[in-house]
Amino acid sequence: MDTRFSSAIHALILISESRETMTSEMIAASVGTNASYIRKLTGSLKRAGIIGSRRGAAGFWLARDAARITLLDVWRAVEGVNDVHVFDLHQNPSDTCIVGTNIKPVLSGMFREMELEVERRLGALTLADCLDAMSARTGVARRGTGDTDETGSADAGSADTDSLDGQAGMDGTTTREGA
Repeated sequence: MDTRFSSAIHALILISESRETMTSEMIAASVGTNASYIRKLTGSLKRAGIIGSRRGAAGFWLARDAARITLLDVWRAVEGVNDVHVFDLHQNPSDTCIVGTNIKPVLSGMFREMELEVERRLGALTLADCLDAMSARTGVARRGTGDTDETGSADAGSADTDSLDGQAGMDGTTTREGA
């Protein structure tokens, strides 16, 4: 089974919530894969305008607010297609069997209806929803939700006041009082 979609969401959560610049190697260690695979994913995410990076400088940042990145945007970016395709039909049913001659038209309509529902749900969920669910599950507060510039630095008005001093962030880093 393909894991690009879940790996991309994992990477986006790290990029969004990390207090330090996340490199391909760091993301790969968390996802449990290699940095080359992460670079392919982040390349797709960058081409889709979901993340940004600068040539010659390590790290990534969200190119837009997490509430404006739908899971359908992520799906389309990493799968490289506009339509969600989940179900495949077997290719060689018997044309001498009543079921074999009718299975494709019967299932293809049902499958497409289900895929359209998946598209609708993915379009309704955002990266912010994933971040909120992660925060609720871990008990770790989300980072400040202010906009970031192209270096990933938060605007002055979005100080990171959500996390408790001394508590590990979602990226595994620990904040220190006064740091």
